[in-house]
Amino acid sequence: MRSARTWTRGTGAAAGALITALLLGLTTAPTTPAVPAAPAAQPAPGGATVAATETAPAAPAAAATTPAAVNGRLTVCGTKLCNRYGKPVQLRGMSTHGLQWYRQCVTSGSLDALATDWKADVLRVSMYVQEGGYETDPRAYTDLVHSVIEQATARGMYAIVDWHMLDPGDPHHNLSRAKTFFTEIAQRHRGKTNLLYEIANEPNGVSWSRIKSYAEQLIPVIRAHDPNTPVLVGTRAWSSFGVSEGANESEVVAAPVNASNIMYTFHFYASSHRDAYLATLSRVADRLPVFVTEFGTQNYAGEGDDDFATAQRYLDLMATKKISWVNWNFSDDHRTGAVFKPGTCGAGGPWTGTASLKPAGVWIRDRIRTPDDFPTG
Repeated sequence: MRSARTWTRGTGAAAGALITALLLGLTTAPTTPAVPAAPAAQPAPGGATVAATETAPAAPAAAATTPAAVNGRLTVCGTKLCNRYGKPVQLRGMSTHGLQWYRQCVTSGSLDALATDWKADVLRVSMYVQEGGYETDPRAYTDLVHSVIEQATARGMYAIVDWHMLDPGDPHHNLSRAKTFFTEIAQRHRGKTNLLYEIANEPNGVSWSRIKSYAEQLIPVIRAHDPNTPVLVGTRAWSSFGVSEGANESEVVAAPVNASNIMYTFHFYASSHRDAYLATLSRVADRLPVFVTEFGTQNYAGEGDDDFATAQRYLDLMATKKISWVNWNFSDDHRTGAVFKPGTCGAGGPWTGTASLKPAGVWIRDRIRTPDDFPTG
């Protein structure tokens, strides 16, 4: 999301206390079948062990129908995201809003609905670094991300761990914090087969070489603990491959990140980003592995009128080229880009159906619910 957006909202209580309340609320077992549990313990810093928090029993046969159970661990093959059978797949799902503001929208009930009523494949766990997020209480926010990962896993969805750096736009500003955070995430969850790591949300105001340098310093830290999970790398100019700053994808094609099993991210907002951006995405997808980890049907601020026609052009392109996507955002923020009507999260739903949804929510839910074609042969 763009730095021009003003998302801040007071929490009305200490962040740590509210996060603790959410962690308690997220312990409710899902109503959907659980996926198999990860190993009971994972190595921790210094060679110690920490108990894994996955305690779900072995999954019944019905769990094989969940996206994560069918596809297993994903890998990047050529320009595509492929499942355990080596077949290209397209994931479709939702991003949370910033957990420091809208953690009340991420509950057992809302995640049940996302997995079973919306039939989402993937949840992007959006943890802001600044703007009242991670840097204010690294321990509490890391624990919160751990909890949401577990909940997505229990419901058979993939989880994108989104290091939501935005302002300042230079990812190097947070490199030390990112190393600390992703080291713990990779150690704790490396046994899972349903994760992707998004290491820089929307770099902006910096060169591609600067972003590339950040990725090439952080990825080896992750790989030391988790050699298998795909890594998603943000691109220049708010993850537009440079288009929003007058450049294009040629700089990435000429100097890709020196790492394997990675994809590059692209973000668009249909009302603001039309033909030039759509053409860029089409070209990029033929040359580089790309994942649309954020998009909206409104303007770049996630507000204003919905441009469903342009958004559908993007979705048609992404379906044709097997480009996975995540919509912004799964909250009840007052802007048109948030899927729920204001007050829905505070009231605890209703989460299923369309009564609580804004027009953008109705539109995106319908498209997520379309049956997926996950090849297994």
